[in-house]
Amino acid sequence: MEIRWLLRKLDLMNKIFLLLLFTTFNLVSQTYLTRTGSTEFKASVDAFEPIKASNNSTTVILKTNSGNLAAQLFITAFKFKVALMQEHFNENYMDTNEYPKAIFIGNLNNFNLSKISEVKQYSLSGKLMIRGIEKEISTIANVNLDDEKIIISATFSVSPQDFNIKIPYAVRKKIANKINISLKYELTEKK
Repeated sequence: MEIRWLLRKLDLMNKIFLLLLFTTFNLVSQTYLTRTGSTEFKASVDAFEPIKASNNSTTVILKTNSGNLAAQLFITAFKFKVALMQEHFNENYMDTNEYPKAIFIGNLNNFNLSKISEVKQYSLSGKLMIRGIEKEISTIANVNLDDEKIIISATFSVSPQDFNIKIPYAVRKKIANKINISLKYELTEKK
């Protein structure tokens, strides 16, 4: 009874993320994961104080047979150099009380673990959900193996307007129109 109640309360993206997390697609599939993935963003404009933060607790799951990838992070885990900036980010821009997580569900297209002997590039595409709003993301991911870890790194940009983030006029010139996001995930096989 409690599980049904929980599923009704979760939105579709969370249901999909949980489904990927707790199921195995088939016996030949390997699952790689991390709970310490690094996600950073920069929203700086020259001549103003740098606006950047990092989050080192991104949870990421990769199914090697399909290239399916899911990532989830808590917005409040982004750390800024200036505490007041972090407070404004969470309370005034991201509304973390109402929207605590960012979720990405996508695919490393044509992913083939057996063909990675050095850094290989894959098209990474999927949906990013922030503040309850989904946006299609498409970028190139660098993937390599290092001591039985799959390392994935990529960069892409989004606009605050993509997620209905309102920037007050007084600070509009201090925040970039495009937010640059970079990620680096070191995934190990789930046994």
